[in-house]
Amino acid sequence: MPIYEYLCEDCGPFTAMRKMADYLEPCDCPDCGTSAPRVVLTAPRAALMSSTSRSAFEANERSRHEPRRSSAHGAGCACCSGASKASTGGAKSFPSARPWMISH
Repeated sequence: MPIYEYLCEDCGPFTAMRKMADYLEPCDCPDCGTSAPRVVLTAPRAALMSSTSRSAFEANERSRHEPRRSSAHGAGCACCSGASKASTGGAKSFPSARPWMISH
C-alpha cells in the first residue's frame, strides 16, 4: 500500500498508509482525530524506480511537447539501415513475394 500525506489544520502534516482506492478520501489525524485532506508536500521518490522505468519516464517527459524522430522512414528501411541494396537501374520494381506492395 502506498503512503499518502495529509495536512491537519491543528496538528500539521502527517503520513498514512492507505489503499490506492482511498487516495482521494480524507484521513483522520492520529493526534486529534479530525478529518484531514490529502496534500502533496514532497516530490515523488523517483530514485527508488527501476532504471528501465526511470528512463522510460524521462523519455516521455522529453518528448511530450515535440516528439523526436529518428528518420523519415520506418524501422528496418533498406535505404536507411545501411543494408546492401540491389541495383535496379533506377527503376522502381515490385517485390516478387508481394506484388501489391510498391517499393520506395
